[in-house]
Amino acid sequence: MQKYFGTYADFQTASKADAGTLLGADVAVGDVCSIEIDLEEGTHKAWITNSFNQRVAFFDPDFSRRLSLMAADGMIEKAVLSFAAFTDHPGEGHYWGQVAVMCYGAPYAAEFDEFVKNVAAKIAGDVRPRIDFDAEAVDKVIDSGGTWMPTQTVALPDMQKGMAVIKRRRSVTEKLIDQGRAGNKGCYIVSWVFLLAVVALIVFGFKSCLGW
Repeated sequence: MQKYFGTYADFQTASKADAGTLLGADVAVGDVCSIEIDLEEGTHKAWITNSFNQRVAFFDPDFSRRLSLMAADGMIEKAVLSFAAFTDHPGEGHYWGQVAVMCYGAPYAAEFDEFVKNVAAKIAGDVRPRIDFDAEAVDKVIDSGGTWMPTQTVALPDMQKGMAVIKRRRSVTEKLIDQGRAGNKGCYIVSWVFLLAVVALIVFGFKSCLGW
């Protein structure tokens, strides 16, 4: 079993209609999600699952298979939402994005649980720390109890024509959602309605620019 594996990985939703969880209040930038792996018609499919056991999106077959092999080896697998985006092609377009994927051996769970939490806090603030590093850096994480963080950062992928980022930082709205999760239901309801309005405005503006 390897000690640690980390990378930023693309995901996609099953369809535009299935993107509601990704766009809604139950998964925010910086949220730590689990990974569930299915075997569908002989092909591995790894799903990103939020803290409410809702499947948000999935990885491509090659990366899903890699995750399956690490899971079979007993590694713990976590995904932190980094950003969500919309692309207007092909056809009617699709929602996609990236998560920070961090997998680690169970003997180092305490150290890397703390590391994942610290990475998530950085990502929530629109900072993408480098998470793919060598054995020496892995040992630094373990020796520090998970508090060591790399200084290098990773840029967002280039946004091509027809792409628009919908989420990339933990906004004021998402911070209100945190209050709702902590028990302030009024903030939760208001922030959820506000988020839907913002997404609708973004999509409307996006379509207007394209002349739809």
